Amino acid sequence: MQFPRKIGGILAVTILLVSTVLWLIWPPAPGAWTESEIELLRSLWIGSLPPVPADPSNAVADDPRAARFGQRLFFDTRLSANGEVACATCHQPEHLFTDGLDVAQGVARGERHTMGLAGVAYSPWMFWDGRRDSLWAQALAPLESPVEHGGNRLQFVELLVSDAQYRSEYAALFDELPELPAQDPAITEVFVNMGKAIAAYERLLVPGASRFDRYVQALLADDERQFEAMLSDDELAGLRLFIGDAQCINCHNGPLFTNNEFHNTAVLPARGKLPSMGRVAAVRETRADPFNCVGRFSDDPDANCAELRFARTGDDLIGAHKTPSLRNVALTAPYMHAGQMTSLTEIIDQYNRAPLAMVGHSEAKPLNLWRNERKQLEAFLRTLSGPLATSPEWLAAP
Repeated sequence: MQFPRKIGGILAVTILLVSTVLWLIWPPAPGAWTESEIELLRSLWIGSLPPVPADPSNAVADDPRAARFGQRLFFDTRLSANGEVACATCHQPEHLFTDGLDVAQGVARGERHTMGLAGVAYSPWMFWDGRRDSLWAQALAPLESPVEHGGNRLQFVELLVSDAQYRSEYAALFDELPELPAQDPAITEVFVNMGKAIAAYERLLVPGASRFDRYVQALLADDERQFEAMLSDDELAGLRLFIGDAQCINCHNGPLFTNNEFHNTAVLPARGKLPSMGRVAAVRETRADPFNCVGRFSDDPDANCAELRFARTGDDLIGAHKTPSLRNVALTAPYMHAGQMTSLTEIIDQYNRAPLAMVGHSEAKPLNLWRNERKQLEAFLRTLSGPLATSPEWLAAP
C-alpha cells in the first residue's frame, strides 16, 4: 500500500518533529561514546603526550647541568636593566608560568599577553606570532627587549664573569668565559649559550593530568565506576560539544589542546591599539633572525629546518595568532594575544557570534549554540585544570 504524496510528506515531518522532541527530552547519554569518539578522546588524553621532542639546534637541550644553570638564569633579576626583572617575573610558577596580567610588565609595559610555558617545548614556533623557531632563540629576545628585561648581552656576560658559581657552571657546559673586554663574537657566543641553558630548563615544564584525563584513563580501562563519577552530565555534554558542534577540536587538538598553528578568528585588538598583522609579518622576521635554525649559532649539523624552510605564508595569515594550549585555561585568565578577554564566557560568546575581522579574513563561523550549551562547554573547559608534571625542585629559584 502506498501513501498519497501529501500524506507521506506530513508523516515524515511528524516523525522528524517527534524524534526531535524525544531527543530534547531524552538525549543520548552524554558518556555513551562510539569507538571513533573514544579514539578521539584518547588523542586528547595527557597519556598520549609523547616525550619532549629533541632539539638538534641545542647541544645542551637535555643536559641536567644546563637545566640547573638555566634555572638560575630564569629566576635572576640581575639579568635586567633595573635589577628587578627576571624571566620568572612574567612566567610565575605559582601562576602556572603566566602572570595574571593583560599584557606583560617588565621594565616597561608590553603589548602582548604572557603565554604559559607548560609544554612549550612541543611547539615549533614561539611567541603569539611565531617569530622565533626555537625555545633558545625565544629566550634571548626578551633579555634585550626594551620593554621586557631591557638589558644587553655585554651586561649579561659581565654578570656571569663576576659570579663564581655562574663561571663554574658555564665552564662545565661550554668553555671558559672570555676575558673582558672581549670581542663582539665572543660576547654573542656566551649570550647564545645562556639562551640554550634557559631552554634546557624550560623543557622540563610539562602539564600534568586533569580531571578530564582521569576520566579518559578510566574510560580506556573500562572502569565504569571511575569514569561515571569523574565528570558531571554538563561537563560531558560540554565535551561532546567540544569535539562536535562547537568545532573547538579543529584547532585545539592533541594532548596539549593546540595544533600549534596560526589563525585569524576576528579577535579585536586591545583598547586603543591598532590590529596586529600577526603571523604574516612574523614569518619574515623569523627568516631574518640570526639565531634561527639555519644560522651559524645552531648546533644542528644538518640544519634541515623543514618548519622554517616550508613555513606557510600569504595574505590568509594577516591577523593570525597562535592557537594557545587549553590546559589549565580556567586558571590562566585573561586571554588572547593582548589579554583582551577576561573570562571563558566572553571567549565562547566571541566564537559563537564569529564577527568579521578588522584585518584579514576570519576563519571562524557562527556556532549558534544555545545558552545552556555555552555553559556546558565552559563547564568542560574547567575540567582541563591540573598540576604540572614537573618535580617541585624546578618550580622555584634554586
